[in-house]
Amino acid sequence: MNAICGSYLRDTRREDEFGAMLAALSDYGENHAQWREGAVCVGVRYTEAAGDNGAERASCLQRDAGVTVAADARLDDRNALCDSLDIPRADRSPLTDAGLVLRAWLRWGPACPNHLLGDYAFAVWDANERTLFCARDHAGVRPLYYAVTRSGVVFASAVEAVHAVPEVSGALDEATVAAYLTGTGWNSTTHTFFKEVRKLPPGHTLTLKGETPASGSPRIERYWRPEDAPTAPLASDDAYAEELLELMARAVADRLRGGPVGTHLSGGLDSSSVTVLAARELRRQGRPPPPAFSWLPALGEAAPAAAHAPEYDRIEAVCRQEDLQVFHRSPSVDDMVSMLRRDGALPGVHVHLNEEPVQRCAAEQGVRVLLSGWGGDEGVSFGGRGYHQQLLLRGRWLRLAAECRATTSHPVLSLAQTALSIAHPRLPGRVLQWWRGEAPRHRHWLIDPAFARRAKPLPELPFRPISMRYTQAQGLRSGFLCQRIEGWAASGARHGIEYRYPLLDRRLLAFALSLPPEQFRHGQWARWLMRRTTSAILPAEICWNEKDVDPARLDPVIDTFAQAMPVLKRMLDARSTPPSRACYVDMPRLLARLDAGQSNLLLSTWKPLQLLDF
Repeated sequence: MNAICGSYLRDTRREDEFGAMLAALSDYGENHAQWREGAVCVGVRYTEAAGDNGAERASCLQRDAGVTVAADARLDDRNALCDSLDIPRADRSPLTDAGLVLRAWLRWGPACPNHLLGDYAFAVWDANERTLFCARDHAGVRPLYYAVTRSGVVFASAVEAVHAVPEVSGALDEATVAAYLTGTGWNSTTHTFFKEVRKLPPGHTLTLKGETPASGSPRIERYWRPEDAPTAPLASDDAYAEELLELMARAVADRLRGGPVGTHLSGGLDSSSVTVLAARELRRQGRPPPPAFSWLPALGEAAPAAAHAPEYDRIEAVCRQEDLQVFHRSPSVDDMVSMLRRDGALPGVHVHLNEEPVQRCAAEQGVRVLLSGWGGDEGVSFGGRGYHQQLLLRGRWLRLAAECRATTSHPVLSLAQTALSIAHPRLPGRVLQWWRGEAPRHRHWLIDPAFARRAKPLPELPFRPISMRYTQAQGLRSGFLCQRIEGWAASGARHGIEYRYPLLDRRLLAFALSLPPEQFRHGQWARWLMRRTTSAILPAEICWNEKDVDPARLDPVIDTFAQAMPVLKRMLDARSTPPSRACYVDMPRLLARLDAGQSNLLLSTWKPLQLLDF
């Protein structure tokens, strides 16, 4: 586990400031290294971790031929990359991933991310070209933040390190705050809660070239486009399934390098397949099987109705099959109150509701790498959204009618929803809301009315589900995936845990994006290819589970939040002055909702509480 930071600033007398940037990354390890040349500083924080061959070190600061690289990287398919770089086999083992990034830059320059597989955020200073170049992996697994100041640019793996430079203002970005409180445009790939701090989006590069750091604005360019994936040659169902299983096994195996490994396990297709493949590969390597971690409460702590939920049976089936130990953890009232308060830390830079108890438990078990099935729904486990619209727009109406009959007991209503969604993706939901007599979503928002009138929330990503592939690409381009990834990266670092996401492997996504639509939807079955593929390794009750509802995971969180509400209300009432961010929140309605215990409105209540500093 490691993190990077750096600056290219006109004022070269800033050694104390750069030390503060490194100090702000202390969660990432006790060790650090830095390099400075004139206006340029780059550094790394890292935890030493011996890899399988003894050569994998997390220290990732490399320099050669006038080029300096600081990298937070875990590269896949190293041998193929070394072949492309003409590196002799005898020289490959000692090379760190940062060393490979440096070699890639020397060979391909700014095009090097197109040749790299894996998870990475890195910075290159090329003294020969007077160029600062940064890149973030295709899925954004490794965060990278930056700020453009009057003197140049600063960047780091964490927002706190960017803010360690006094020239970077701590003023909030009100457009982001408004988007967060209303849910519109919140999943931004570029904006943070701070006006002057931005994210480098997944699959993008940042370049600043010039004799002086303030000679121009950085150029942001996109190098990976999911919609550009080529269409796969037509093959049989069995051939597709065989190739998918091989790619999944390779993606999991590539992510087992480093310290002790654990896995998420929800009993669904994605987490179960990752867990089983990891357990089998670790045993093949002579390493212990991974402990599995579930968001469900332990059976003795679960409500009577939840205790009989099928999620427990599916998790138990995987653990019994692979002889694994599972740890059930869900947030307590104290956990929930603590996560909300965070001493004023802003949302989006720490943990998901269910995940912190898992992180603590994993750290207690000595886990340093946690595998997650997050991202599968946008790739190989895609449910087929957009398929009906695609059939309608392409005039395949008989096929559309057959699909609607196979997937719903109300095919005419399904056809109407399909047509309405093309006009506006949210229109079917709004019509259904009106039909049920439910209050519009905006009625639940707890944004201060005066702030709402002046604020201009970030715009939502324009989206119309016109085809399955377009919908997949939009899901990967949106910030939805990254919001959780960035939060888990920051909170995991506090527990010494690095997250890895096998189902976001670039090779696996390219395969998923190349498939014909019929591999995702087949009669009554969504996720058809994933079900067929995993039937070779998973219990049948997981592969052919028809319901994708998790009451045992969701209900305990709502119940715990209900118990936390009076505690939070007393804390807010006890203050002599309102929280400084109360100007953004409709405080009377928030307090009334807490007093009434309206836990069914969890999301719209949780967000303003997390925003407040109290």
